[in-house]
Amino acid sequence: MSLNVSNQNKQLPYLAQGWIEDEQGNKIQSPLTVLPPVQRIEPGKQSQVKIQALPTAKLLKQDRETLYYFNLREIPPKSSKPNTLQIALQTRIKLFYRPAAIAMDKNNTPPQEQLTLTKQGNQYVVNNPTAYYVTIVDAGNNKSAGVKGFRADDGTAEGQPVANGER
Repeated sequence: MSLNVSNQNKQLPYLAQGWIEDEQGNKIQSPLTVLPPVQRIEPGKQSQVKIQALPTAKLLKQDRETLYYFNLREIPPKSSKPNTLQIALQTRIKLFYRPAAIAMDKNNTPPQEQLTLTKQGNQYVVNNPTAYYVTIVDAGNNKSAGVKGFRADDGTAEGQPVANGER
């Protein structure tokens, strides 16, 4: 998979540093890697970053998706002026490794439509019976603002109700 990166600045070159993290936020070099890990992008130009699966990707679970994070940091050139604050911006994007064995079939019900929600006391339990990660951006009703974020590896997750405005 390739991603385009561009330097919108018309005067200064920037470095683009990319890497992959596992679900716990640890930097990894395998089974996925970013090529090139660091590159210089000239003013007003663009380039590509490639996310490459290594042979060790075959050792990943073949019956479900695996979650990783792709990170790209924009590093500005060092300023020649004294007392200058420089900021390196970083983008972090969820990256799902999907084995060929579970490729989506357009004739099947989408994973997000297979989720079930059950109320247990003052909590809700979401069950995801699929092999795919589903990201729930927001959930709620007319009386509350929604639920705090949650995740679970076993296909179920509990969400705590929150008051309006609280997140």
